[in-house]
Amino acid sequence: MSGPRRRRPHRLAGALALLLVSGMAGAAAPAPAPAPAADQQQQVQRGEQVYARCQACHALVQDRVGPHHCGLLGRRAGSVPGFAYSQAMKDSRITWDEKTLNQFLSGPLKLVPGTSMTYDGVPDAKDRADLIAYLRHANESAQCRQPAAAQK
Repeated sequence: MSGPRRRRPHRLAGALALLLVSGMAGAAAPAPAPAPAADQQQQVQRGEQVYARCQACHALVQDRVGPHHCGLLGRRAGSVPGFAYSQAMKDSRITWDEKTLNQFLSGPLKLVPGTSMTYDGVPDAKDRADLIAYLRHANESAQCRQPAAAQK
């Protein structure tokens, strides 16, 4: 009879390595892949087309009939210095993010009764998402990052 059976650790290590490489060892599902850059770019382009409707009253850099949109995301509603907001907008206590902007764009007068923005809003959810993607992208552009004095 031969002696006690010896374990072969290299076989166990090899099997474990194979499981790790094949992805079978992890209990959690892999994170979903981000949307391809081409899809994001198309969304921004569609959003820019939707933004054309806004340009009757708004611009990215300067105030017009409505306040400028550079810096919109993260800004408190009714807070652009020197812009004459309605009292309703000043009192709204809204901080613009994707959620609040989506709500406002779906029905400005519903979210802020008494706002001076008389536009009915953007009824299509996809158009709103595209518009918000464009505003987010524009906010990160060189045009919006210039100091305020250089933009006038």
